[in-house]
Amino acid sequence: MIEDNPPAAPLDLTAEVPSVDDLWALPLAEDAAELYANRELSWLDFNDRVLDEADDPRNPLLERVRFLAITSSNLDEFYAKRIAWLKQAMRTSPNRRTVDGMTLAEQHDALLRRCADTRRGIERRWREVLAPALAEQGILVVAHHSLGAAERLRLEHYFMTAVYPVLTPLVVDPSHPFPFISASSVSLALRIRDPRTGQERFGRVKVPQNRPRFVEVANQRFVMLEDLIAAHLHVLFPGVEIVEHSMLRVLRSIEIETASGEAAEDLLDLVEREVRRRRLAEAVCLEVTGPQTADREELMLEELNLDPDDIVVCEGPLGLADLHQIANLAIPALSFPAISAPAVPPAFANITDRAAFFSALHGEDILVHHPYESFDASVVRFFQEAARDPAVLAIKHTTYRTSPDSPILRALIEASTRGKQVAVLVELMARMDEENNIDWARRLEEAGIHVAYGDPGRKIHSKISLVVREEPAGVMLYGHIGTGNYNSRTARVYTDLGLITADPEICGDLLRVFNYLTGFSNGLDATELLVAPESLRSGLEARLHREIEHARAGRPAHVIFKMNALEDSEFTRLLYIAGRAGVRVDLIIRGISRLRPAVPGLSDNIRVISVIGRFLEHSRVYYFANDGEPEYFIGSADLMKRNLDERIEVLTPVRQPAPQARLDALLRMLLAERRQAWELHDRSWSRLSTTAEPGIHERLMAVGSGSDAPPSLDRVP
Repeated sequence: MIEDNPPAAPLDLTAEVPSVDDLWALPLAEDAAELYANRELSWLDFNDRVLDEADDPRNPLLERVRFLAITSSNLDEFYAKRIAWLKQAMRTSPNRRTVDGMTLAEQHDALLRRCADTRRGIERRWREVLAPALAEQGILVVAHHSLGAAERLRLEHYFMTAVYPVLTPLVVDPSHPFPFISASSVSLALRIRDPRTGQERFGRVKVPQNRPRFVEVANQRFVMLEDLIAAHLHVLFPGVEIVEHSMLRVLRSIEIETASGEAAEDLLDLVEREVRRRRLAEAVCLEVTGPQTADREELMLEELNLDPDDIVVCEGPLGLADLHQIANLAIPALSFPAISAPAVPPAFANITDRAAFFSALHGEDILVHHPYESFDASVVRFFQEAARDPAVLAIKHTTYRTSPDSPILRALIEASTRGKQVAVLVELMARMDEENNIDWARRLEEAGIHVAYGDPGRKIHSKISLVVREEPAGVMLYGHIGTGNYNSRTARVYTDLGLITADPEICGDLLRVFNYLTGFSNGLDATELLVAPESLRSGLEARLHREIEHARAGRPAHVIFKMNALEDSEFTRLLYIAGRAGVRVDLIIRGISRLRPAVPGLSDNIRVISVIGRFLEHSRVYYFANDGEPEYFIGSADLMKRNLDERIEVLTPVRQPAPQARLDALLRMLLAERRQAWELHDRSWSRLSTTAEPGIHERLMAVGSGSDAPPSLDRVP
């Protein structure tokens, strides 16, 4: 922790802060494009860092395959979200420039080239590096034609009984229109000839997504499903000639559009309708392999409403996100060591009595760190104890993304059946989780729970919960504020933080936030929490201005921000100002960074690192040195315009010494990391170490994070 100094003057959030123009001392215009990296290219840099993990021989082989699958899945999502958005925006304003100076049309062209290169890089790594390495370990993906007669006979039986009934062969002719090609599915594209007339047709067979993509022939020997189907095309198209076949795959937009201001009672049905329409969303990319005739290409472009530069010619196989099936093979020697039972927070470790569970929170805030500390034994237990405790009167909760089998939502249903007042804010617009959230919303309503939804134009992204309990001293409030989703599954692979507290000021603010979300008001008066869009931006900016004033007065000034993305241009510019004023700025950013660090005369005092590894770094932490009276905040918000201004986000202060010490140690451990860390210099990322030293994820797994000050963290400089 920072050494004690005389306490700094309290921060007056109502005071007028200096304007950006007053502080700006750079020889650059306020809107200078040179200040900012491109948002989309920066995200692709992040995906390249993930892809590099597939190349890294320090990772176990199956985990390298998993990183390749993750990179492929990420790239698919990038097409479906960002390329789709660009295509839509370009229709009305192709020459519109973003803050980095690039027009939308320029970005679109650059991104298509970059994405195509990445796609080919993924295929090349599979074909030339990982598939041969797997073969050396006895894990083979073989061609159907290379199999022996007995193996082909076994696969024929599997095809006829388990695959053939699922398939639907389609052709295009005057009586059969061009078939709809669903998003992300792999298909065989065929040229079929009638031997009697010589007439040719275009045919298509969809590779079913409800069958294993890699079909096991024998122990750890696989044939790809499309290869098996191709070997039996004569069964699907008897009596005709298969002139040639290739593979194709279409990526479609995943955007859902709703009209702002829709009545809450109609929103559930509205989103449900939009989710159903998503399968018909516009195509954004066509991936193909094999020979393409001019007439077929013209047909595909016309039917999919694509341009020639939307076609990506690949060597295959397509859809390598399905390599997760190979990565999940149970071979310990080729995988990361299994996670031992995560630690239980000491405050809860030996508590079996329900009243004692809540009593443990009196005066003591509990900071939990997943996956090193058990999500089930801390956060899930918080809800389960509340559901069954007769002294609990009410539970309030927000859900953004959760699992289909959520133990938390099951506990809330149990609480309702026990007569407790339960209110759940369900964010229906959580992209790609809409169907799961719709299903849970209906189940919660059927259980008698009060369910409310967010404004379509203002997603509820905060991770907050509140328990109201009647005790001898009066009604007590207990809150949880987290950085990650209430999802037991992702809590095993995402690093996230949560604060469980009975602090009356923080919990009082939580109560006001919930009333604001479920009721109707023109504003929110929170005193301790920073809440977007009301006070989050102004609260963080005011504290950064305070660090600038400390630096200008000759006092030490330091901020450490850990986040998923730095995208907001105003905050990026303010960080440049802080660095120029003498504030030491350390940024730990998983993905997007608009800021260009380590540029002489611009950002010499700013360091940006990214930590990539076994776990997805998902927690958000904001630290301000404050002249020896440090402030720490955790919560759901990144420094993105949408988080700061357009969503419901919550950051909570972490004020007690023990949780502060843990956050301080964690941040400094991350800044000292080398094995899993990359550093950004201007616009170029470089890995800090290629040695075999254990990385931060491995070290934290080894020591756990269940004590207030883990020994390994105490030694971090």
